[in-house]
Amino acid sequence: MKHDNIIAREGYPFIVFSLVVTVFVAFFGHGWLIILFVFITFFIVWFFRNPERYFQEEEKVLISPADGKVIKIEDVVVNGTISGRFKKISIFMNVFNVHVNRAPYSGKIEAINYHEGKFFSANLDKASLDNERNEVMIRAEDGRRVWTVQIAGLIARRIVCWFYVGATIKKGERFGLIRFGSRVDVYLPEDSRISVKLKDKVKAGQTVLGYLS
Repeated sequence: MKHDNIIAREGYPFIVFSLVVTVFVAFFGHGWLIILFVFITFFIVWFFRNPERYFQEEEKVLISPADGKVIKIEDVVVNGTISGRFKKISIFMNVFNVHVNRAPYSGKIEAINYHEGKFFSANLDKASLDNERNEVMIRAEDGRRVWTVQIAGLIARRIVCWFYVGATIKKGERFGLIRFGSRVDVYLPEDSRISVKLKDKVKAGQTVLGYLS
């Protein structure tokens, strides 16, 4: 199923509910209350926006899986469902960012691991390990692995992944979303060359994060 609607389908229940409440308030509420609920409805529609993104395809280019700000770049050694040496890039998504996530690289989805967890603020270091998260591992044709980890934030309460293990995914293709503020960590092969810096603003499916060697 394609997920290229201008508004992500997961937003429809929230939008409909907000519209119903707004109409009810319009009949029985006061002026300031009507304005408030109209604003809330527009915000929900805007939050679930799902714009088209374009990038110039280039071999070995890794693109951002999320809109937001780069809050951490580090070399890490990980043992667990994600194991090995990686370069890790953390992207913080506030409530004003587009929350649809896109594949940073083309390949086959070899693993999807969901972990229940807490809901610390997504900009904290402990969010990577303690928060609710969903790990998606893409194995490229040459065998290298790129992990993309969707992490719930302080007010996020649902991580959505539209793909399944064994599926083939293209670079820049939409694969899921996180509702209402969150974070995405990307684990790249340790010999990757990073092209972004701390505090850089990035866009999913468009900004180049780096290059595979």
